[in-house]
Amino acid sequence: MTAMLQLYYGSGSPYAWRVQLGLEHKALPYERIVLSFAQGDLKKPEHLARNPRGKIPVLVDGDFSLYESAAILEYLDDAYPAQGRRLFPGDARERAMQRRVILETNDSFEKASDPLVDQAFGKKPEERSAETIAQAREATRAELAHLERGLRGEFFGGDAPGAADFTVYTILGFLRRCELKLPDIAFTELVGDRFVAWMRRMDGLEFADRCIPPHWKASS
Repeated sequence: MTAMLQLYYGSGSPYAWRVQLGLEHKALPYERIVLSFAQGDLKKPEHLARNPRGKIPVLVDGDFSLYESAAILEYLDDAYPAQGRRLFPGDARERAMQRRVILETNDSFEKASDPLVDQAFGKKPEERSAETIAQAREATRAELAHLERGLRGEFFGGDAPGAADFTVYTILGFLRRCELKLPDIAFTELVGDRFVAWMRRMDGLEFADRCIPPHWKASS
């Protein structure tokens, strides 16, 4: 490496969180640069030069800048194949399966669970809809059943975690966090025993604690 990688991220963003997990998994040295949502850092010219969409995460590798978490994870594996552990397996079919899980998570699963996030953080307690929560829980459970088909061992990556694991984990981790605001999510019952056990394995990764969003630690 000619320069240390830089990760521009916001505390609590599941997309930035998964990239950090990927960097740690590959044992790549990097600098974390925290941007503030509240102070409008994502819309400042210097950040828009890195990502014209005004979002995070952004990875900077020397004179190369890349956004979109799924693309960043693939880049890390392709650019640094000999560093640390792989994020995607060597077999083409296994790689395709992980990419499928990532796409399903970013599209279908997130859409199903987004109403729960909105009810938790976007609504006052008196504004919340029991019907919306119930419908979103059912839709989330249905999508988890689809995702579970990709969990064919201890991890989506087989006997070790990979890019798909970090992608699913950060969305479920954010949903678990929502339960603090919205107990009706009933996270453990919602995700079921197999995902509870998988979350426990992910929580127990040697670097997992280092990647927990900073303001979550501060408020716990």
